[in-house]
Amino acid sequence: MKTSSSPVTSIYTLRVELEGVAPLIWRRLHVPTGIPLTKLHNVLQVAMGWTDSHLHRFSIGTQEYGVQDELEESDIIDERGHRLDLLLDESIRKFGYLYDFGDGWEHRLVVESRSLAKPAWPYPLCVAGERACPPEDVGGHPGYEEFLMALRDAKHEDHDRLLLWAGGSFDPEGFDINAVNRELRRQRL
Repeated sequence: MKTSSSPVTSIYTLRVELEGVAPLIWRRLHVPTGIPLTKLHNVLQVAMGWTDSHLHRFSIGTQEYGVQDELEESDIIDERGHRLDLLLDESIRKFGYLYDFGDGWEHRLVVESRSLAKPAWPYPLCVAGERACPPEDVGGHPGYEEFLMALRDAKHEDHDRLLLWAGGSFDPEGFDINAVNRELRRQRL
């Protein structure tokens, strides 16, 4: 499923930064300007390394967009049917993306540029980035710091348990741009 039935003609270059984590975890993405917020959410999940296991919200200008829960009253606007190019203007060059309301992973998205698309290139496309995303359900910023501390110290009482919980290994410096782009193409985002 493509972001539109016609070829991509223009793109945004977005820099995505996970706030509150040092050293900085970031990605640079090329996305179609007309990308729907629902698809941008999916792109961010893949690019950052999240698993789409939690709720999310975009903050653009003075509005918040997300998935509306029918059981909860909210000022959040349903993101379905909203395209990024129709929400951004010259005064809005930065916006937010919150993933996992419990852990509170705030992302800052900066529109670095708008340019013509290269016809032969697949979009969306991750063109740069650094560092691995924290594991899901690690406990937000404090939990991630504790997790890293335990992994660095083989004598830490939680070292083995957390290493096993993380799947046997975790490299906080690791980022595989090729794996991200393969997954973006596989999902046809």
